[in-house]
Amino acid sequence: MKVGSWNEWDPLKHVVVGRADGTMVQAPESAVVRDWPEDGFPLGTYGPLPEEMTAAANEQLDNLAHVLESRGIRVDRPRPLDFSRPVATPEWSQQSMFGAMPVRDVLVVIGNELLEATMSFRSRWFEYLAHRPLIESYYRADPGMRWEAAPKPRLTEASYRPGFRDEYDALPYEEQIARVRAGELVLTEAEPLFDAADIARCGKDLFVQQSLATNAAGIRWLRQHLPEHRVHGVTFENLHPMHIDATWVPLRPGLVLHCAERPADEDLLQYFKINDWQVVRAATPGRQTPPPLSACSRWLSMNVLVLDPGTVCVEASETAQMEQLDRLGFEVVPVPFWDVAPFGGGLHCATLDVHREGVLEDYFPRRSGRF
Repeated sequence: MKVGSWNEWDPLKHVVVGRADGTMVQAPESAVVRDWPEDGFPLGTYGPLPEEMTAAANEQLDNLAHVLESRGIRVDRPRPLDFSRPVATPEWSQQSMFGAMPVRDVLVVIGNELLEATMSFRSRWFEYLAHRPLIESYYRADPGMRWEAAPKPRLTEASYRPGFRDEYDALPYEEQIARVRAGELVLTEAEPLFDAADIARCGKDLFVQQSLATNAAGIRWLRQHLPEHRVHGVTFENLHPMHIDATWVPLRPGLVLHCAERPADEDLLQYFKINDWQVVRAATPGRQTPPPLSACSRWLSMNVLVLDPGTVCVEASETAQMEQLDRLGFEVVPVPFWDVAPFGGGLHCATLDVHREGVLEDYFPRRSGRF
């Protein structure tokens, strides 16, 4: 068994697929606001997602695991915790955790290193424990594996801007976007914070979105921790940035899928252009709204899982996205996955590629602007 992955597209050999069991609508905290009165969770309330939703999500997750195994890919699954339990550190307490479905939020593999992210929500501080038994088994089996954990954050009130949501929501669009570009969102720079799902891997280049879950200090930590890589902080014209994999999705060398509603910075587009990459606007999603109790956007349509440079798994109802990828030369594997969205995301979110068969390559030999 080997741990190793340099990018988002090399042939997939070993993957973790999440589980929906026990997922919670989180209890209120400084970084999270959940207000779904029409679905039984008005502002300030919390609790487990309904059993019928959990069963439907697990059926689709199990099906994804079967699809991958049928293609010769090893699939592991995490061990869910009792996410309804309160948790605490000496500096704060939180009335619930979240879940173990979106593995990609918590963990990333870069080369032979498996890295645990800091996480920026108190409800997700202990989420790594659902995955530790698997990580420990990988460490025992692979003598070449590096196992790292970013500094566990304190997550005191100093890490959050007080009153951020009300202040931000009252701003006009242009000022909101200026705040996004400046990284002046809910997180302060008191300590390094990042979710692994804000990282897009392209060999020597790592593109890390500054977002509601990742701050500049977190990007700086990654840059210093990974000196052999070029770690780029990026932003998009997105009022509520949260994880890069429904906005900027590398598909294979020379091709990236981009969300048209969230335009990229011109210097990022230029960097890809001068290195002969094609930036393709993702097809318009077939669905207009997310499902009940979901904090995700409809752009989960582009949250795909690449199996190799010619094969990609796509949510089965997103016919326009499948047709676009077919025209781009991919074998498209339709996978029903919409019922998983309330549990934390799409096909990419739900998986961690433990091993992809490939080597470190430099896909961006030409420099441009701040890149």
